[in-house]
Amino acid sequence: MSYLVIEGLHKKYGQSTVLTNIDMKIEKGEFITLLGPSGCGKSTILRIVAGLTDASAGQVVIEGKDMMGIHPKDRQVGMVFQSYALFPNMTVKENVAFGLRVQKINTAEVDQRVQEMLALVHLSEKANVYPKELSGGQQQRVALARALIVRPKVLLLDEPLSALDAQIRKKLQADLRVIQQKLGITMMLVTHDQEEAMAVSDRIFVMNNGMIAQCGTPTAIYTSPESEFIANFIGHYNVFTRPALENMIGETLPKECSKFAIRPEAIHLDQRPGDVCFTGKAKQSLMSGNVIRTTFEGECFFTMEQLHQRGYSFELGKKYTCYVAREDVIALS
Repeated sequence: MSYLVIEGLHKKYGQSTVLTNIDMKIEKGEFITLLGPSGCGKSTILRIVAGLTDASAGQVVIEGKDMMGIHPKDRQVGMVFQSYALFPNMTVKENVAFGLRVQKINTAEVDQRVQEMLALVHLSEKANVYPKELSGGQQQRVALARALIVRPKVLLLDEPLSALDAQIRKKLQADLRVIQQKLGITMMLVTHDQEEAMAVSDRIFVMNNGMIAQCGTPTAIYTSPESEFIANFIGHYNVFTRPALENMIGETLPKECSKFAIRPEAIHLDQRPGDVCFTGKAKQSLMSGNVIRTTFEGECFFTMEQLHQRGYSFELGKKYTCYVAREDVIALS
């Protein structure tokens, strides 16, 4: 049996349905992410697993034990929120030690575990300072250490990095993944940031309207979207109706598929054996970091992405012939 099992989970608030038939099986030591737009039910799943919200139907099982009816403090589930919720009148080491003090662990063991945890989150030198003296990223690492030190069976993270600036956020994403792998702890992260989900996860559950739209590894989710929603939400896919794409490439496509997707980075200007081709007039080029995203107008609008340092410079208003490998034309269900 999987380490964490969520089965047939439903949640309603009055006449409003928040979750519908959620089934998930998560292995011990796995890092999974719930990814989706705001209001799709991601955080509700975390709150049900933690015991902070009751499900309308279904069950949560951790290590073979049904959690329904079990008080939150007895579930051995940790949780880290977007707000750090640190005690302002306690030092860093006192904040981290709080859960162990509640459990009445002896002082020598508390001190040892606090030292180990602060070293793990690179805050040993901040042990005796107060939260107000720390940056946002450092405060979030304290919150993470406080949750981890009690050795939860599952650690839940509800958008813990969303309040941080981009550079600190990327650093903490990498740190979070390293810590998770070192400890071998089972983690469940909620985020609406697809890049964050791709960076840290073993598997991603993409959610929409209270249901799981697709589940898979980051690579599978990105390269093989199963629906128009996934294609639009993950990356910057070009999505075409079958008639529009047929007109663009001058070929007949399978009638059972109404829409198709093409990744913008799969489009190129050099023809290769087996490629399909289409034309478009360059309308706009925008640089985003090391990527140039160019929009073309053909039978319909489409975008092409290329690395900045190797990118082709397009003349706006000029028509270009573009190519894509046949296997990179993805049929959507």
